[in-house]
Amino acid sequence: MRILLINHFPLEGSGSGIYTKNVAKRLTERGHEVEVIVVDKYKNRGDGFKVRTILNYNFPCFTTHPHSNNQFYHLTNDEMDDYLNSFISTIEQEVKSFNPDIIHCQHIWVAPYATSKTSIPYIITAHGTDIKGFKKDKRYHQIALQAAENAKKIVTISEYINQSVKKHFPVDDDKLKIILNGFDEEIFKPMNLNKIKVLQKYIDTDLKNKKDLKVINFTGKLTNFKGVDLLLKAANIYEDEFEDIITLIVGDGELKNELIELRDDLGLKEVHFLGNLPQATLSELYNIADLTVVPSRIEPFGLVAIESLACGTPVIASRAGGLKDFINEDVGRFFTMDDYKELAVKVIEAIVKDEKQKKGKKASDYAINNYSWNRVIDELIDVYDGIIEEVKS
Repeated sequence: MRILLINHFPLEGSGSGIYTKNVAKRLTERGHEVEVIVVDKYKNRGDGFKVRTILNYNFPCFTTHPHSNNQFYHLTNDEMDDYLNSFISTIEQEVKSFNPDIIHCQHIWVAPYATSKTSIPYIITAHGTDIKGFKKDKRYHQIALQAAENAKKIVTISEYINQSVKKHFPVDDDKLKIILNGFDEEIFKPMNLNKIKVLQKYIDTDLKNKKDLKVINFTGKLTNFKGVDLLLKAANIYEDEFEDIITLIVGDGELKNELIELRDDLGLKEVHFLGNLPQATLSELYNIADLTVVPSRIEPFGLVAIESLACGTPVIASRAGGLKDFINEDVGRFFTMDDYKELAVKVIEAIVKDEKQKKGKKASDYAINNYSWNRVIDELIDVYDGIIEEVKS
């Protein structure tokens, strides 16, 4: 079949972008014809699918993105119209040239609304940030509501997102389909790496005499709902408990300078901000970490947690949103949202009990058995086939 994938964001730098890239890659591997429409330029690395770019400028986002500091809510009405018309025009042209059997849009937002102007059946994957956008800016309500109404199916990546879509969009239950997110098992897997050698590529700390070094990892956007401030306050407690412990903050966002200032005000000795890093590097850092912390206040799914588990590293997470759907005591721990003191206690307990050693194998097996992309693609293809058959009949 021919599938057109559309996203408001690039194929790298965001959860929905990585999702789109993986869907395109895996569908192509299964022998389907795939084309992708995104914003921002993408250097195709032999993935086997064509990518078409809508915008090359500072594209708008729901929260923050490594390639842009613009947001939907800052657009003027004229800019909104230009943005929408760019999608309508590009999608119209792509439909004529590619003639897809089905279109798969990311986010209940502008792209599926623009797609509804065509005669091609489409589905939407709701990623969660679109719900945040819907609640934040009423100017997009009619667009999003019409996008949802005309979709053949809305895929949600967690039970939390499923309930959120039900709350804000008047759609029948049979239009919703939960397909839990997946990780790239070709990248995220257990590896036998030298912790010190990996760290020396990214931080300046003298590591020669740190024989029992512990590494705490955070990966994500540096924005309020990710709760990085809670991790820094917890680090102020757990740093006193261990002679050699390092905390890595991987990612970028509007709060970066504020968080660096908090680190300095707290006098934290070994908290390092590494910026955005490619997925292959993330896999190395997950592998050498003793724990990954996901301290989110809101979390649509929490793909970084699955990626960490896949690398054999336990996760300490809040019970925010989708995280409670898959984190359990076999592969990690929970702490009470916003309680940095409890987070510190959980980190200390997990290190003292050597949970990396005790839970690592179970964590990687759990991830591959339940959250591989093969499972996601199987479920998506079933959705595509069902809709195409329905339209034909």
